[in-house]
Amino acid sequence: MVRSGVPRNYNLLYIVGHRTTVKKASRSTPKNRSSKKNSKNESKAEATIEAKRSRIVHCIHSLPKGRVSTYGAIARAAGWTGAARQVARVLRQVNGLPWHRVVGSGGAIKCIGEYAAEQRFRLQMEGVSFRGLRVNMKVHEHKFPVSRASGSRVSSSRTSRT
Repeated sequence: MVRSGVPRNYNLLYIVGHRTTVKKASRSTPKNRSSKKNSKNESKAEATIEAKRSRIVHCIHSLPKGRVSTYGAIARAAGWTGAARQVARVLRQVNGLPWHRVVGSGGAIKCIGEYAAEQRFRLQMEGVSFRGLRVNMKVHEHKFPVSRASGSRVSSSRTSRT
């Protein structure tokens, strides 16, 4: 039985109670102070993210023909360790990048369908060899130069252990 357009098993008190709690929560925050702080923090965060994205684009552009790199290695080279998914997002969003030179870990082609066949074809045209379904990473992996800051951290940590 439906009364006034509401299904029988619908709890009207829950709906009314939920609406009032949402209204109270939205009114309790002061508008002036929090919005200024949030806008400064958001703009600073957006600036750092844009800087990281531009470094990712630069790393992808620096891949020479006949060489490949992994999503994770590009993220590390751009200074954004653990952001392999962000590299994939940048590849989708920015036109004109050599997307076919970026592969998954171990040289696996992560594209699906026709794009996987196109990526393999483009890599073969550049002279990249395969071992089964994977790129021969021992031969064709591009090694990004290590930055001075990360290199000095590694050497200092080794000396402090001895």
